[in-house]
Amino acid sequence: MKRREFLKGALAGGALLATSSPAEARPNKTMPPEAVGLLYDSTLCIGCKACVAACKEANDMPPEFSTVEQYWDTPLDISGKTLNVIKMYKEGSGATKDSEHNGHAFMKFSCLHCVDPSCVSACPVSAMTKDPVNGIVSHDKSACIGCRYCVAACPFGVPRFQYDRPFPQITKCQLCKHRMAEGQYAACAYVCPTGATLFGKMTDLNAEAKRRLALKPGEDTEFPRGNLTTHDQSSFPAKAAKYLPQIYGDKELGGTQMIKLSAVPFEKLGMPTLPERSYAATSETMQHTLYGGLVLPLVFLGGLTFIAKRNVKNDGEDEKE
Repeated sequence: MKRREFLKGALAGGALLATSSPAEARPNKTMPPEAVGLLYDSTLCIGCKACVAACKEANDMPPEFSTVEQYWDTPLDISGKTLNVIKMYKEGSGATKDSEHNGHAFMKFSCLHCVDPSCVSACPVSAMTKDPVNGIVSHDKSACIGCRYCVAACPFGVPRFQYDRPFPQITKCQLCKHRMAEGQYAACAYVCPTGATLFGKMTDLNAEAKRRLALKPGEDTEFPRGNLTTHDQSSFPAKAAKYLPQIYGDKELGGTQMIKLSAVPFEKLGMPTLPERSYAATSETMQHTLYGGLVLPLVFLGGLTFIAKRNVKNDGEDEKE
């Protein structure tokens, strides 16, 4: 078989198989009706980092030092030791809060609990799972094989690997689901003094986010604190900011269960610009297309056959000589 003939045959066979059993594009998965999550309002955040300390305590995470003195827990980013962190944006003089120019703003970084999570799709042993009722994305350390596919798959860079431990594990925010079993909720929302981080059902959180976007800048209002669904804490009185007309996480990759509001463009606060179609839906559609009709395996086997025949022919010619 000549190389040109093989390529024509392989392409023709692949095209025939692909057209005989076409793969349907998988749509984005939908959010469970009882899904819970967080609303983070950057304009209310004062950078106190009480949520960082509370997260450490609630999840028994060790301190992380970014200074030589090591007097204080000072994580700079989420890591194998830190599941939640607050970062600061500053431009120019940084004098005005929530201003893109000559201002500063804060942003919370932790797991967004995607509606259609890439980490769950990429995990080969189902160590990453999404609860069908509350939508929380969890990690089972006992099932994990340490392949780190979830680390590579997550567009937000959330799952982290403990490289500095003799028996490393994957770590990520699991929305304090162990506290929910005790009738409590996410520690970061529980301790937030201004309600910048708010816990509740996603239906309630989305309604609250839309209410805030409808407020006029400077308008006096009450911002709920703690658990929005159960109203377990007093509210925080403040003036409404000049919000961007966007709820980050409402549509990104099919939606997330941590939505965000800001007065400064999200890309400047470190949040990536993403499409509405989830990466999990795209990758699984491609896998079904390639493997569902055995197109890729047959082309691969065809290639091996061509190489084998070519080698046999060369060996025969060598013997004649």
